[in-house]
Amino acid sequence: MPGKIKRMIDEILAERSKGNEMVEKIVRTKLILKGIDPAKFTESSDDDPAIIEKLEKMMQN
Repeated sequence: MPGKIKRMIDEILAERSKGNEMVEKIVRTKLILKGIDPAKFTESSDDDPAIIEKLEKMMQN
């Protein structure tokens, strides 16, 4: 199902930043450092199982 990564990234950003723009930028930077560029994924992007696995681990922490 295309767009799952985008939805997961959006969920992580919303959960961790709670509306604070500075915290959202920090979380985006952490994602980039982990090899996941949030700007790269859209609703029509193909889902990569390796990236989904990384995001699931982040969501658990």
